Amino acid sequence: MMLFSLPDHDTLYAALEARDPSYDGLAYVGVTTTGIFCRLTCPARNPKRENTQFYATVAECLEAGFRPCKRCKPLARTGEMSDIVKTLTEALEADPARRWREDDIIAMGLDPSTVRRAFKRHLGITFLDMARLRRLGLAADQLAAGVPVIEAQLEAGFDSGSGFRAAVNRLIGEAPKSARTRVWLKADWIETPIGALLAIADNTHLHLLEFNDRKGLPGELKRLQADGRTAIGFGRAAPMDRIEAELEAYFEGRSARFETPLALHGSAFTRSVWDQLLTIPPGETWSYLDLARSIDRPSATRAVARANGANQIAIVIPCHRVIGSDGSLTGYGGGLWRKKWLIEHEKRNYSAQPAPAAIPA
Repeated sequence: MMLFSLPDHDTLYAALEARDPSYDGLAYVGVTTTGIFCRLTCPARNPKRENTQFYATVAECLEAGFRPCKRCKPLARTGEMSDIVKTLTEALEADPARRWREDDIIAMGLDPSTVRRAFKRHLGITFLDMARLRRLGLAADQLAAGVPVIEAQLEAGFDSGSGFRAAVNRLIGEAPKSARTRVWLKADWIETPIGALLAIADNTHLHLLEFNDRKGLPGELKRLQADGRTAIGFGRAAPMDRIEAELEAYFEGRSARFETPLALHGSAFTRSVWDQLLTIPPGETWSYLDLARSIDRPSATRAVARANGANQIAIVIPCHRVIGSDGSLTGYGGGLWRKKWLIEHEKRNYSAQPAPAAIPA
């Protein structure tokens, strides 16, 4: 029986904002826009209230389809993790697709009963159940690839078809059979020196790259799914690895060139604005009027500003290089402090580099 009843959502969100350590190990927050769950003391920027769900145990977070945060490491409760729990959680994170059995635990020189007690005491869930839930997160990839539902079910470790469907429904919001008929996009986080970026991609193209605290991010995700008649599941796709490497070079001051193929969701006019943004050399800034003139629409500065603000590929399509005619920074979805940082970073490191001439596709 659980001895600690969770307070109401307002109390828990206030604790999250305050990073209250008194809740450590007693409450966790799941962020619906990222699929990640965290301690309430996580150093990452706080999610919006409407994007949070609170749970009393790690087991509840995993059962709801959330993955552990790599920053605050909610599976590693400070000062309490035994060597057994540490060894097995590290092994699971190294290979989340592995189907663990008691024989595997014995082969590591561990006693299954001891492992079971240690995990239940520490995380409220057995190690084998945790491994099964992690495999569930990978089952969506198999469904998207056209694997028959029963094969994905068995691979995920569910003997019960109804149990599998219920678990996948919690994770992706629809039954597996219908999920197979939809195009899947994958989402994952990319850490940067100025905050985490949410990246969304298919197997070949990057569709979205936004800072996690951008006000309009939830709306962008809904439009992306609706416009493309697609579903988004958490996972890794090749364009994410490529853009992550390019962003690392960018932030280290080695290169401002981005060649990851982009899938752009916008009107012909909006895309013409984005195309011109890519011609602004790093280290330089244009005004909205400059941008309007560059597409032969000098009277359309407001429409140009809206297209600039509709950019869904932060940094790569450099809307941060556009400022007011009076030199003011004006708006930026990622926050004016980031816009200032990016402009100054590029002036220091890339003033002599040309900009690419066209949007990669």
